[in-house]
Amino acid sequence: MPAINETRQVPAAGTPLTADIARPDEAKGLVLFAHGSGSSRHSPRNRAVAAELQQAGLATVLVDLLTPDEERLDASSGQLRFDINLLAARLIALTDWLRQDRATAGLDVGLFGASTGAAAALVTAAARPDTVQANVSRGGRPDLAREFLWVVHQPTLLVVGENDPTVIQLNQRAMALLSGHTRLEIVPGASHLFEEPGALEMVARLARDWFLAHLTHTSEPQPGPARH
Repeated sequence: MPAINETRQVPAAGTPLTADIARPDEAKGLVLFAHGSGSSRHSPRNRAVAAELQQAGLATVLVDLLTPDEERLDASSGQLRFDINLLAARLIALTDWLRQDRATAGLDVGLFGASTGAAAALVTAAARPDTVQANVSRGGRPDLAREFLWVVHQPTLLVVGENDPTVIQLNQRAMALLSGHTRLEIVPGASHLFEEPGALEMVARLARDWFLAHLTHTSEPQPGPARH
């Protein structure tokens, strides 16, 4: 199939969200990004990771989990970015939609969560064990999904900066609660946002290798109704 690179309005639990979908030829799997802490699909850090995944033959979906009005509200209050139930409900709906859309049906799904988005990704993994095959967290807050961690059986990679001690501790505690194969990678010299030279590139390589190891099913898109 030809490569796909498009921006779509995607229904998610009754709310239309904007998503950037990229699928290379003969995709090896699909990674859905869950942003957090006031970020969006335009996050340069997540886009850098997505570019590395695409180069490796993985499809990516970067989506705004909040509407423009909600983003404006969150910018002033900071409340919605910590509403894990809201973010997870939308991420679960997006995961269900990806299984049926012509561009993405048939591909194994992995979740890449950043900050509070990592908690929403883990809740989604717990809720959709037959769909989600692997998780990667970048500077994540898996502790915010604490009550769900024991039912997350998918392989989960936790990536944290060496100079982010509080988040390291939170990830270590979460790691002890996760049921599946789990690994903690601490990036030397990196802070919470991985802004140091080479830090984000290491995150991207770690995520690439994790997803390539755990997303193995390739499929051509299934015939279906025209997209709107």
